[in-house]
Amino acid sequence: KVFFSFEKKKIGARKIINCEENFFAGQRAKRAAAGRSVNFVQRNLAQSLEYPTAIIYPVDKILSPGGHLWNNERMRGMKNLIAGISAAALSALTPFAASAHEVYVLNSNQISQAVDSSSFNLLDVISRNLGRFEFWALIGIILVFCIFFISTSRYLERKLDPFLEKIRKYGPFIARFTIGISFIACAYYGATFGPELPLSSTFGVFSGLLVWVFLILGALSILGLYARPAAFAALVIFICTIASHGAYMLTYANYLGEIIVLLILGAHSLSLDSYIAKRRELSGKTRPAPYRGRLSQLREYLAPRSFSILRVLFGVALIFASAYAKIIHNNLALFTVEQYHLDKLLGFEAHFLVLGAAIVEILIGLFFILGFEIRFTAFFLLFWLTVSLIFFGEIVWPHLILIGIPIAYIFYGYDKYSLEMRLAGKKGYQPVL
Repeated sequence: KVFFSFEKKKIGARKIINCEENFFAGQRAKRAAAGRSVNFVQRNLAQSLEYPTAIIYPVDKILSPGGHLWNNERMRGMKNLIAGISAAALSALTPFAASAHEVYVLNSNQISQAVDSSSFNLLDVISRNLGRFEFWALIGIILVFCIFFISTSRYLERKLDPFLEKIRKYGPFIARFTIGISFIACAYYGATFGPELPLSSTFGVFSGLLVWVFLILGALSILGLYARPAAFAALVIFICTIASHGAYMLTYANYLGEIIVLLILGAHSLSLDSYIAKRRELSGKTRPAPYRGRLSQLREYLAPRSFSILRVLFGVALIFASAYAKIIHNNLALFTVEQYHLDKLLGFEAHFLVLGAAIVEILIGLFFILGFEIRFTAFFLLFWLTVSLIFFGEIVWPHLILIGIPIAYIFYGYDKYSLEMRLAGKKGYQPVL
């Protein structure tokens, strides 16, 4: 257990402070000239791009709870530990990994310019491309109706229902696994749910402690051990992040949905908790039935609604993220289209592509919220996430949760509160797509 010398600690801390001061001095000068202020998301993302050691600390530089900078040898061990757990956890999801946020493919100057400039009018884009808009809207409507009729085919429902019911039990496990690897990724990258929210921006000097907390929460979630206490701790972290960053946390409402599912269902099946319970039962050392208080009754009431809550919050996160980058600050998406020449590649006007992407992403969110064509929507989302990663070469880890939740719904399917189940569920069968 070797620490840096006192002088090296002072030098390292001084470098970080100098980076912060230089960055904010430049930003204040630019904002003062333009008469604007810097919002926290733009500031954190720009700082992480220009001065990465000032905001998103690498694991071998992060501060311990006692304020010591750990040496490379010690932190290399921790890094290898996290990398080993992450590698095993990520292996199942690697083929589908992708990112969907425009801010991850633009530089800090482009982000500043896009956020500060006035957004273009989407209604003007529709009026300029009315023929194309009507054509693609008609194609979309026809596709939705075709998928609906295929999904609710009585023949397919009867044939596939036994298989769909058999794989349904793996849905909660995949959801738990997803939140686990996402927490481990947060620990590895020293950020809270996304790279634009570094731990230091929310927890300050306790950032080092939070690295270990995220690592432990991720390991417990994956193993299915003490899942509810782990979920409660994650909920406290999420609330603290809301207190720091406000309504922007709607972007990560999917994390809240996963946490709520863990709180309600616990570790569920395929977990150490269930294995220990079975061992106790076989050995005759079963515990007495717990007192069924109001909390227990509430949990039983919410259990069949847990995946309804998750899909609603997942849809909210998708809609907010799309609205932020493609409607409120739609120049972010426009700059991305122009930077990668997507207008020339696809043969559409750049503004029309941004409009189309906004509509599609909002519809995906609405379909999840309503519970309509859930499996098809999940496959559709996974396909575009994969294309996004391959084409843009985007950051993977912030979107692990965007990958895992659709996979969980492909297995889990419909709950009785979903719109399509109410419209077309026949004799207890769930729709196929």
